[in-house]
Amino acid sequence: MNSLESSAGLIAVIAAVIAAVALVAVIVALSKLRSLRRDQRLVIGESERDITAHAADLERQFVALHDHLIDIATRLDRRVAIAEKRLDGAISHRAVVRYDAYNELSGHQSVSIALLDAARSGVVISSIQHRDQTRFYVRQVERGKGTVELSPEEQQAVDGAIAGELLDLAESV
Repeated sequence: MNSLESSAGLIAVIAAVIAAVALVAVIVALSKLRSLRRDQRLVIGESERDITAHAADLERQFVALHDHLIDIATRLDRRVAIAEKRLDGAISHRAVVRYDAYNELSGHQSVSIALLDAARSGVVISSIQHRDQTRFYVRQVERGKGTVELSPEEQQAVDGAIAGELLDLAESV
């Protein structure tokens, strides 16, 4: 007990308490550090790099991915433009007109078919039926007009194709 009453003994007890508190603080700090390292391994894996290097690597990968996606989008835009141009040349307007070319009441066996693209250019194919013969005519159409004069039925087929209708003169007679 004498040693606790002396200043040296009192200092020793205080030093022991401070050492014990420091030891507890070190154990808590080590526990938190261990937990932080475990969390860091979950984020950046088992490598020895720090979180800053990992963030920089993620940014580089993000920029590379962004550039790759821009490249893909540009190529897709070009392909869509090519496909649209090709589709503009495809048959998108058509109409059929059936009629009796010689007024023989033969059941409207003559036919004119207009096949036009998006620019309203294409062909009109006509099949003129007579009792003993059939004649075929093909006429070119540019921008909705025949390059040579069209018959009224052929023009009606072109007009119907442009309007998007399927016509049959047999119904209108």
